Amino acid sequence: MGALSIGFTTPWLLYALLALPVLWILLRAIPPAPIVRRFPGVALLIGLTDEDTVTDRTPWWLLLLRALAIAALILGLAGPVLNPEQTDTARQDRLLVLLDGGWGAASNWRAQMAMLDTRLDEAHRAGREVALVQLTSAETPRFQPAATWQAQLAGISPSPWQPLPDTLTTLADALPDTDFDTLWMSDGLENSERRTLLAALEDKGRVEIVEGSRAALALAPTEVSEGILTIEARRAATPLARDITVEAHGLDPSGAARVLATAPLSFAPGDATASTDLSLPAELRARISRFEIAGQRSAAAVSLSDDSLRRREVALIAGRESREGLELLSPLHYLRQALSPNADILEGALSDVLPANPDVIVLADVATLSDGETADLSDWIAEGGLLLRFAGPRLAAASAGGTSEDPLLPVRLRAGGRSVGGAMSWGEPKALAPFPAESPFHGLPVPDEVRIEAQVMAQPDPNLASRVIAELSDGTPLVTRKRLGEGQVVLFHVTANAEWSGLPLSGLFVRMLDRLAILSATTLSDEERLAGTTWQPVRVLDGFGRLQDDPTLVGVSGEDLATAPLGPALRPGLYRSGARLVARNVIATETELLPANWPAGTVITGFEAAPERPLAGPLLAGALALLLLDILASLAVSGRLRGARAATSIVLLLALPIPEARADERRAIADTREVVLAHVLTGTARIDDTAHAGLLGLSETLFFRTSVEPTEPAAINLETDEIALYPLLYWPITPDQPIPSDEAYAKLNAYLRAGGMILFDTRDADVARFGSASPNGRKLQRLAAPLDIPPLEPVPGDHVLTRTFYLLQDFPGRYTSRDVWVEAAPADAEKIEGMPFRNLNDGVTPVVIGGNDWAAAWAMDRNGNALYPVGRGRSGERQRELAYRFGVNLVMHVLTGNYKSDQVHVPALLDRLGQ
Repeated sequence: MGALSIGFTTPWLLYALLALPVLWILLRAIPPAPIVRRFPGVALLIGLTDEDTVTDRTPWWLLLLRALAIAALILGLAGPVLNPEQTDTARQDRLLVLLDGGWGAASNWRAQMAMLDTRLDEAHRAGREVALVQLTSAETPRFQPAATWQAQLAGISPSPWQPLPDTLTTLADALPDTDFDTLWMSDGLENSERRTLLAALEDKGRVEIVEGSRAALALAPTEVSEGILTIEARRAATPLARDITVEAHGLDPSGAARVLATAPLSFAPGDATASTDLSLPAELRARISRFEIAGQRSAAAVSLSDDSLRRREVALIAGRESREGLELLSPLHYLRQALSPNADILEGALSDVLPANPDVIVLADVATLSDGETADLSDWIAEGGLLLRFAGPRLAAASAGGTSEDPLLPVRLRAGGRSVGGAMSWGEPKALAPFPAESPFHGLPVPDEVRIEAQVMAQPDPNLASRVIAELSDGTPLVTRKRLGEGQVVLFHVTANAEWSGLPLSGLFVRMLDRLAILSATTLSDEERLAGTTWQPVRVLDGFGRLQDDPTLVGVSGEDLATAPLGPALRPGLYRSGARLVARNVIATETELLPANWPAGTVITGFEAAPERPLAGPLLAGALALLLLDILASLAVSGRLRGARAATSIVLLLALPIPEARADERRAIADTREVVLAHVLTGTARIDDTAHAGLLGLSETLFFRTSVEPTEPAAINLETDEIALYPLLYWPITPDQPIPSDEAYAKLNAYLRAGGMILFDTRDADVARFGSASPNGRKLQRLAAPLDIPPLEPVPGDHVLTRTFYLLQDFPGRYTSRDVWVEAAPADAEKIEGMPFRNLNDGVTPVVIGGNDWAAAWAMDRNGNALYPVGRGRSGERQRELAYRFGVNLVMHVLTGNYKSDQVHVPALLDRLGQ
C-alpha cells in the first residue's frame, strides 16, 4: 500500500465525472446569445447609459470555477479516504501471524502490538480465524477466533533470545495442510532458515512481511585490560551513521541505583561495530552491575557485569617480617604498592584470612606450611581461588629436589637456586623473553632495564613446558602455574622485593599482577574451569533487558553455560557456583549481527502505517466555497456587485467555517481513545516536571505488568482543560499554588461525583503527618474545603486498595508514612459469612490523601532510569518497588472499583494470605 493511496467508499459515484464535459457545453450555452432585431424606436435610446449589463457569453474562467465546484462535490460524495485499509478479495479465510519475538523485536514491541491489535480487529470483523506463533518457541499453529488472540495480547512479550534455525525448520514441516495467508512481523535480523520457512508459507497463500526501519543495537561483553574498560556496541550494518550513549549502572556509596558513568559511541556509515575505552577508578569500576545502551530497551542492549569487574580481595602473607627501618626490604612492600590501587588488601596469619575467602592469597617466601594449612589452602584453591607464590631464600633452602610434587607449587624445584656468581651462575644478569601467546601476560611490553640476578630453578619435567607462562631470555622458567580443581597456583621464581631482580621496581610488575588478579575470576571462555561445574541462576533478563527473579529455572552445567544457545532452559543473566559469579549475556564475543536477507522481489512494509483519513469533509467544504465564489463572480460579471451588496457578500464569504479542530480539542479526542493519567499543574516547574515523570514511570509499569496500556501523561490546567477524560488526577500540593476558581471547583465536584479519583500528595511525610502541621498540609485544607469530599479514614486493612492487583499493607512513596486516607466505609459495613473482608460499597473512593511523595518514587526518564533516590541500598529499591505496586493498585481500583471484593476472588485471596 502506497504512502499516499486514495480509496472511495462509493466509487460508482465517480462515473458522474464523465458528465462534466456535457455540463461545460450547457454552461457555455447559458445565457443564450442575443438575437438581433431591427426596431426603429431604439433610436430614442441613443446616448443613454445602462448601468446593468449582461454579458453575451459566460467567461471561460467562470465555467472552470463551476466545473471545479461540481467535481469537488462529486468527489466528496464518493467518500474519498486517504491511505485506506486494503482488502484483498483473493485472501484466504485463515491468517497465520508470525512474530520473530526475540530481543531484536523488543525496541519495536509497542508498534508491533498496536499493528497486531489492528489486524486482529480486522480479522474479527471479517470472520477470519487466526493462529499466532512466536518463533522463539516451537509451537504448532492453532487457528482460533481473532477475539481469542486479542484477549491474550497483553500477556505476549519478547523473549531474551533469538529464534533458532531449527525452530524455523520445525515450523515449516508442521504447517497445516489447509491454505492460509501469513503476516510475518520480522525483527530485521538474519536467520539461516528464513528462506526455507518463507518458501513453505508462500505455498500456502499470500505472505506479508513487516519490519522495523532501524537496525537493532547490541552490546558485546565488556572487556577489562590494565584497568581500562573496552565497550563495544554492534548492529546490523547499515549505510547510515549513528551516535549512541552507553550507560554504566550500579549502586552509589549510599546504596542507591545510579548511572555511574556514560560513554558516547559513534557508528560510521556502513560500520557494524563501534567501540570506546572507559577509564574509571577501581572503586567505581567495582560498583558497576551492568552496561546498557541509553534509549534501547532490549536484552541485547544490556551487558551484565560479574566478578571480572569486582574489586579483588588479596591476602598478603610473608615468610618473615620486615626489619624496622628497612621497609624497602620487606617482601610485601612492593606488593602493597602494586595491588592497593586496584584491590582490597588483607594481612594476617593464613588461619585468619582463609575464612574471609579472599580472591587471591599471596605467599611471599613462605616455605613450609602445616598439614592442616596445606589441606585448607588446597580446598580453597579447588573452589576457585588463586594462590600466588614468590620465591626467596627460605623457599630456595627448603627445596629438596625430590620426585614428589608439592601440591601448592606448580613445579618441582631444585635445591638451592642460581644467581650471578653462584654455584649455578650466570655470566651476567638475564633479561626477560617476550611472553608467549598462551600466556596471560601476552602483549605486555618487556622493559630492557628489567634484569634477573637470582632465581629458584625448576626440575626438568614432562609437564614443565606447559606450565611456563614467562621465561628468561635463555629459556629458564621465570613464572609457572598449574590448575588445582577450579583454581590455580602461580609461582614467581624470584622474590617479591628487589633482592633478586629489578622486576618489582618496574611498571611491568604491576601489569603482571593485574593480569593475574583478573585470572581469579571465572569467565565463559575458560572452558577448562567450567567443566564439571553446576551453576544456579541468580537473576535473569527478560526480553526488554530487565533483571528478574525466576525460581522456576534449574541449574545448568558449566559446559552448557559457556556454549549452549540461549532458550527457555538457559536464559541470559547472572549465574552463581559457590562464591563465583558469571554473567551469560545475550551477545557473545563472536556474535555477529546481520540484516535479514530476504529473496529478491520480497515486499517489506513498516510497522508505522500511514493513518486512514477521510477526505469527504474537506472536499465538500471546498465545493461549497467554490459555489459561493461562483455567486460572487456572477454578480461581478453582471455588474450587480456594488455597495452594500458587495460588502455583505464578502462578509458571508469570510464567515465560512473552517473544519479544523483546535490543539486542545485534538488532545481531548486523542485522550478519549486511550487510558491517560493526568496531574494538576501547580505553577512550580520542578514539581510539575516531577509529577509528569512520576506518572510516566507509573504508566510504563502498568504497560509492562498489566493489561492497562496508558499513553503519555497529561498536564491539566484546572481553569481551561476538561478533566472528565482522565480516571486519575495526581495533585501535588505546594504552599504557593493558586486557589482554583468557582468554575474549576464546579468541574472538580462533577468529576468526583462521576467516579473520578484525585490523589492529593502533600509530599511532606518526612517532616509532618496528615493535617495542618506543615505549610503543605494547611494549603491542602484550603484547596479541599470547597470540594464535595465524603468522610475519610486511614486505609483499613481490608480496603480493596490492599488487593486490587498486589497484596499490600503499606503504601510507601519516597517516604514511608502510614498516614494514607480514603473514603470511610459505611458505619454498618460488616463481614459476611465466608468472606474475609467487609461488604463495602461498589464505588471508588473519590480522594486518596497522603504525603509520601509518590511521584518522586515513580519518576523515571525516557530510558527507564529512576530520577530520585529512595531509601538506602537494597531496602530503598524494595521501597520503590512497593511504591510502584501501590500505583498499580490505585489505577486498577479506579478502573475496576471494588471488583476484588467479589466472592469469586475469595479462595485465591485466602490462599495468597495464607489463611
